[in-house]
Amino acid sequence: MSFPACPHKKRKKVRREGLDWLGAEPYRIFFATGILWSVVGVVLWPLFYHGLLATHPLETHARLMIEGFGGGFVLGFLGTAGPRMASAPRLSPIELVTLVVLHTLVGIVHLRGFHRLGDLLFAILLATFIGCLVVRIIRFRKEPPPHQLVLAFAGLLYGATGAIFLSFPSLLSGLGAYRLPRLLLDQGLLLPPILGMGSFVFPRILGGGFGEASTPEELIRRRRFSLLIAILIGVSFVIDAYWSLRVGVMLRVVSCLCYLLIEIPWFKRSDWNLMTVSLRVAILIAFGSLALSAFADSNNPGFSPMRVSVEHLLYLGGYGLLIFIVAGRVLFGHAGELEKFSQGSWMARILVFLLLMTALTRAVPAMVPKLAISHHQYAAVLWVGIALAWAIWHRRRFVQRDEDDDD
Repeated sequence: MSFPACPHKKRKKVRREGLDWLGAEPYRIFFATGILWSVVGVVLWPLFYHGLLATHPLETHARLMIEGFGGGFVLGFLGTAGPRMASAPRLSPIELVTLVVLHTLVGIVHLRGFHRLGDLLFAILLATFIGCLVVRIIRFRKEPPPHQLVLAFAGLLYGATGAIFLSFPSLLSGLGAYRLPRLLLDQGLLLPPILGMGSFVFPRILGGGFGEASTPEELIRRRRFSLLIAILIGVSFVIDAYWSLRVGVMLRVVSCLCYLLIEIPWFKRSDWNLMTVSLRVAILIAFGSLALSAFADSNNPGFSPMRVSVEHLLYLGGYGLLIFIVAGRVLFGHAGELEKFSQGSWMARILVFLLLMTALTRAVPAMVPKLAISHHQYAAVLWVGIALAWAIWHRRRFVQRDEDDDD
């Protein structure tokens, strides 16, 4: 079975072509554009350090990595998996074109430095995408949507809310007026979908099923649990921004770990291969660095310089590695080569190693400040190499289809 796929009964297969095919499998576009925007976002740093940029690229880099790279992979994954999980129609050509144009405009506008407009366009993009999924689930679904979509929708809502607040900063006041929107966008967009869709695909990577509920009663219970975790994550952002960074972060970490430990069979016997080991390592890095960030408090001047490095461990070694693992499984599955995913080719080993090295390289400046500029550039070059190598490695799978998966 390819991935992501609806685990329910198969319908009559219909071969799709052109935009109809891409609308059914939008990851083929959004994964590629996500990689492109990530390359653009990190190339800004070497250009700046060599005097080729007139303005500091911090805000542009952050927006392109979250809204361009992270947003592209969230849209690609959920745009492909969401309708299938609800047994609903795939994205139409006009919907696909609209989403792709908006995503492209977001990157271009941020690259020109108009960040409020870029954030507004990103909020419109997410709202449009949410509308596409909600209409399908309410009007066209043939099966009850799985509980994993609760956290996926929460991530889209948090990301859109954060982008709106950044577009109109006067909507918030107080000390958290800037931090809360950034938390909602930077972590809220990625963390809930990683949990929700992770509980769908991680068990499959570990050698089990899709993590679906076996009875209607179990489905209701797991939906309620997913909703509780989504609410706790949102509450943690508010606590983090307006009361206590440490309490907010630790509430977030504990909530997420409880969900992962309950929903995913980490300790069952599974094949120990590159992908299963990398998945466990990525989870450890993600939530270990997130917990560590609780101590990078601005009220503690002796440790606050670590915050940027710890957050890059989170985004590169945690979220980044998880994104590449899941995206790789999608590409292998829809190309009809699922058996190759867990074999651990030499290219996969090199890319995982380099990605971990990139995360460590980016973390060094906080510990050795005199190496900040050089290691910042090394990390940028490594990421560009990883992103391009990953795209070239999968170039055939971006256009290759599993003929058994037509529907």
